[in-house]
Amino acid sequence: MKVVLAYSGGLDTSVIIQWLLDEYKAEVIAFSADLGQEEELTGLDEKAKKSGASKVYIDDLREEFARDFVFPMIRAGAIYESGYLLGTSIARPLIAKRMIEIVRENNAEAISHGATGKGNDQVRFEVTAYALEPNIKVIAPWREWAFNSRTDLINYAKQHGIPVPVTAKKPYSMDRNLLHLSFEGGILEDPWVEPPKDMFKLSVAPEDAPDEAEEVVIDFERGDAVAVNGTRMSPLEVMLTLNTLGGKHGVGRIDLVENRFVGMKSRGVYETPGGTILYRAREAVEQLTMDREVMHLRDGLVSQYAKLVYNGFWFAPEREMLQAAVDQAAASVNGTARLKLYKGNCIVVGRRAEKSLYDPEISTFEASDAYDQKDAEGFIKLNALRLRIRAAMRKNGGMD
Repeated sequence: MKVVLAYSGGLDTSVIIQWLLDEYKAEVIAFSADLGQEEELTGLDEKAKKSGASKVYIDDLREEFARDFVFPMIRAGAIYESGYLLGTSIARPLIAKRMIEIVRENNAEAISHGATGKGNDQVRFEVTAYALEPNIKVIAPWREWAFNSRTDLINYAKQHGIPVPVTAKKPYSMDRNLLHLSFEGGILEDPWVEPPKDMFKLSVAPEDAPDEAEEVVIDFERGDAVAVNGTRMSPLEVMLTLNTLGGKHGVGRIDLVENRFVGMKSRGVYETPGGTILYRAREAVEQLTMDREVMHLRDGLVSQYAKLVYNGFWFAPEREMLQAAVDQAAASVNGTARLKLYKGNCIVVGRRAEKSLYDPEISTFEASDAYDQKDAEGFIKLNALRLRIRAAMRKNGGMD
């Protein structure tokens, strides 16, 4: 049997290669997606082969990730619950998509991953795989093997001489890509414990950020960022540039307890510097350019869209339907936002658009011929009519 393993070189997947060799007598093809992990990819090829992989794929998917996954999600304004910008969630469907492509290239029979039986990633990987290859076999070691904790895996790795980047002193899990860096587990499982200062990688602590604010100007076309500070950029270049700027000023940190798809609550700590700037900037431009009723209807779809991404249904028809709707709404989002970055804050200080729906001649508090204030009287009475009828019935004893 040939198995394509989503391989990160971390504790779980390092152990899984050996486990698949022993338990399934499988030929293991290791696959690592370069989604912006940077130094985390160093030495993975050699490490995977030493661990027993017959072949290793390390594919640079950063541009595809930014263009076809992150940007469409940002066009939708997707946020899950209390501010999670879905950095891990949006990466999983691309990883699973590429795994299925490698399955086909190598005539493999199965895929495998290191997601636990308690988390969301198992759903995201497997739902995507089944959506693209309905008869694929999935091997999820965490649902099969006898290990019950990461402590068990650390001990197993030591017994088999498998080098892993996790220690008892620093056992929390990390996941990094272009959009964010997430932390969970270990010492973070106590929601009262403050994350250690040296844990963060993409951003400085807000209190240590520069004492001078920095402005950034972002141009949008049809809801997508196309230029930063006057320089036209690809989606990947936009993300890299804004991550650097946001990280410098401590922008994009969030600590929350979220509701997992499988039913439990989980504490996650996230760094999303560039994504936070993009979200605020796009929102600023759409305030000028998006029709009120279109915006309100779109806003009613956002939570459902975000839930679909969070739960792993990127390749589901309902997400594709919603994408068509939010993209239509975003077609009007053409303009420029100016933001100020300062000690963890991302503040909109200006926005402009050639086809702005904001008309100062109408909105002004000064005298204007564009709006007759007397018209408001009839507008108010018509909107209050049903309430007046209701109040009259109550007054006359017609309603309980």
